[in-house]
Amino acid sequence: MFRTSNPVLSSRVFSQPATGTAGVMTLTGTINASLIFLALLLIAAMTTWKTIVTHPGQASLWITGGAIAGLVLVFVTMFKPQWSAVTGSLYALAEGLVLGGISAIYEAQFQGIVLQAVLLTASVLLVMLASYRMGWVRATERFRTGVMAATGGILLVYLATMILGFFGIQIPMIHDSGWVGIGFSLFVVGIAALNLVMDFDFIERGCAAGAPKYMEWYGAFGLLVTLVWLYIEILRLLSKLNRRN
Repeated sequence: MFRTSNPVLSSRVFSQPATGTAGVMTLTGTINASLIFLALLLIAAMTTWKTIVTHPGQASLWITGGAIAGLVLVFVTMFKPQWSAVTGSLYALAEGLVLGGISAIYEAQFQGIVLQAVLLTASVLLVMLASYRMGWVRATERFRTGVMAATGGILLVYLATMILGFFGIQIPMIHDSGWVGIGFSLFVVGIAALNLVMDFDFIERGCAAGAPKYMEWYGAFGLLVTLVWLYIEILRLLSKLNRRN
């Protein structure tokens, strides 16, 4: 049974059999699709960064527009995984706007923080991939249940933060640069990293089950969603640490 805490990678889409002559999902194809998505995200992020450096007042426009477009594309892709090559590419571009804008803002406050976040994100990805391939971390049923529960809890906290923010209310401590806030960020980064293991396992199972060829793009899309989340959380953690200095 395919289960993952990433809502994009659901059992419904991976259970669909391959039809026609299009072929089946492969790990190599998924890796190639992931690299294409990452390239599109980086291009959009760097372009947005340069624009915001020149026109700082446009930051909120780029970030908000990219976030809304990205959210819409997530739901479209979830319901139409056959379109994931196109919608996933558009999602990568939309998130590039978001990450480029956020990164420019953080870099203006803490010089060098973006490079640190990028390197840490890449390092976490490689460490989790190596751990998974070597069998040090396994996506057992208990593991999946724990990660799903923790991810759901984090989502509820962020949802509550957003709703309360409309009324000028802030959840105390967890978003500050104190030890509680740093501890919370470390926890969230850890859960995001564990979601990578879930994604690796889910993609591998999809390949073994002979999922349709287009699922390479869909699997890459789900992995990108986790990587975007991981990068943002690492950026937040580093900003809290910098504010303590």
